[in-house]
Amino acid sequence: MKYLLGVDTGGTYTDAAIMDEAATKVVGKAKSLTTRADLSLGIGRAVDAALAAAQVAPADVAIVSLSTTLATNALVEGQGGRVALVFIGFDAADLERGGLTEALGGDPVIRLAGGHEHSGAESAPLDLATLEAEAVRLAPDVMGFAVAARFATRNPAHEVAARAAIRAATGRPVTCSHELSAGLNGPKRALTAVLNARLIGMIDRLVAACERHLAAVGIDAPLMVVRGDGALISAAMVRERPIETILSGPAASIVGARWLTGEPDALVSDIGGTTTDVALLKDGLPEIDPEGARVGGFRTMVEAVAMRTTGLGGDSEVHLLQAGLEGGLRLGPRRLVPVSLLAVDHAEMVHAALDRALSAEVSGDFDGRFVIPMQGQTGGLTAREAALLARIDAPMPMARPITSRLEVAAMDRLVARGLVMISGVTPSDASHVLGGLADWDALASEKALRLLGRRRTGRGERFATDPAVLARMIVDQLTAQTVDCLLEAAFAEDPAFAGEAPEVLARHLLTRQGLARHRGVVDIGLRLAVPVIGLGASAPFYYGAVGDRLGSRMILPEHAGVANAIGAVVGQVSQRATGLVTSPGEGRFIAHLPAGNVLFSSADSAMAALETALADEARRRAARAGAEEVHIATHRDIREAEVEGNRMFLEATLSVTASGRPRVAHG
Repeated sequence: MKYLLGVDTGGTYTDAAIMDEAATKVVGKAKSLTTRADLSLGIGRAVDAALAAAQVAPADVAIVSLSTTLATNALVEGQGGRVALVFIGFDAADLERGGLTEALGGDPVIRLAGGHEHSGAESAPLDLATLEAEAVRLAPDVMGFAVAARFATRNPAHEVAARAAIRAATGRPVTCSHELSAGLNGPKRALTAVLNARLIGMIDRLVAACERHLAAVGIDAPLMVVRGDGALISAAMVRERPIETILSGPAASIVGARWLTGEPDALVSDIGGTTTDVALLKDGLPEIDPEGARVGGFRTMVEAVAMRTTGLGGDSEVHLLQAGLEGGLRLGPRRLVPVSLLAVDHAEMVHAALDRALSAEVSGDFDGRFVIPMQGQTGGLTAREAALLARIDAPMPMARPITSRLEVAAMDRLVARGLVMISGVTPSDASHVLGGLADWDALASEKALRLLGRRRTGRGERFATDPAVLARMIVDQLTAQTVDCLLEAAFAEDPAFAGEAPEVLARHLLTRQGLARHRGVVDIGLRLAVPVIGLGASAPFYYGAVGDRLGSRMILPEHAGVANAIGAVVGQVSQRATGLVTSPGEGRFIAHLPAGNVLFSSADSAMAALETALADEARRRAARAGAEEVHIATHRDIREAEVEGNRMFLEATLSVTASGRPRVAHG
């Protein structure tokens, strides 16, 4: 018998699940800590443990499918490699649109003459000489280039030429915006290309790590990756288009939730180490976001599940709010390494630092926090940032490498670049203190929470004199913020509230009183009308209180902890090609074909030619993505206007989707 292996690499854990070839039952599963310094270690431990649990030989694995939250987490936390944007035919003001300047975060931009008109005609010649000179100058300090040209979806010639020139001059990876989206919004396409370029190194390392271990243990099977819409894509294709893996893990979790529960309609909430991901399952299918995936505050042009991703998880940073008299807590969005986890491998250093801080009369700003060096591309660092990074040669107390207040901002920049990670108090530490988790060093958690509780409120009082009291406050705060996440998603999906800001509705006084079942002169009640499916290893500990607060049925399925890995192996390969037919004048119809623009004398002939070309392109992409026995579906969206009683063709958008099950190894 052949088997299917699903792997999910998250920010904290890597999960593996093995299913029979018909995908009817789980025969083995395992979890292992994600090892960021060498991802193959965590993947290998999870895969080997799952094979052992299922008593399945590596040679009997017919397909491996991988989902990941690494790309999503990187965007939520503002991390990723340094890239350069090649901006062709746009003006300086275009950089301010769509959050592009914010997404660049100071990364360099090469603005060039060139680009095309709406019709596909060239606006100005492409300045290749300047491009080559600037690319060579910047190459040592960037990991890749993103190319976006004006109206490239009408004519991609300048993006293609720029890519060839950059590759020849530098050898660096290049992302072209027209290959990621057929949409017209140039700055938004550029933002999507920038994020894609930033993620290439990370996803390449992940795929390579997985391939390395599969080869080492003798698994000779196709490797697929889950896309953000839940469909599968080959590992080779995802290396070029890693942006398509944003929301990969959440998409897999929805597919897994449907398989695990059979529920046709529900809110699916998946809590991981870094994020909480919420989506609506309707009639057995996930909703697709028509505006493109929104992650970490950025609205991309990537087709993905309609998912609300919030920087809230078991490893979220705990912030003490010291303004005002009472004080308070806030969690996230940054992920920290829990102190209890760091102490597993560095017990002597962690406990010595915590004990030293506890014995002092006055608490320092960095007490209970540690810094951990990571691997990454160091180009573009300032002298201060480079000097600080050089002093962090091993996990250490955060106060040790920081020599002045000026270096606090430098440390934040190193964290944003993914070159270091911070360890500190998280909900996972609070759960260890309360006994809900027992995986790591509970004593380290207790000491770190005791230190944090020493901080003073606006009244001058300590936040908590007992670590257990502070731990309960942290877990209660996680419950409150999770309720907000679910209510935001519910209001966003309910058509009765269209046009209203769901984040405002979720926190409105009437909503709060409704949840509290207020009974006064006015009686108010509010609850969710659909059940909630809670996923994630920590969901059983946290989500009971969430269901009680929302007055909804909370479903915690048996394999909730590995739902992403299960969802990774029950999906289909799907590729879509989209194109336009426009009409610049009476009797003239331009089919914007993948190979170039062609003029026709009738709309029907132009659409027929485009449909044929798109079908060929979709089949080619599906085959490259790893599909077999491909099925084709076509859709035409024709825009017309009535002029003096006659119908006039304006333009048509055609899309062709090729889908099928992934090829499996039968040897």
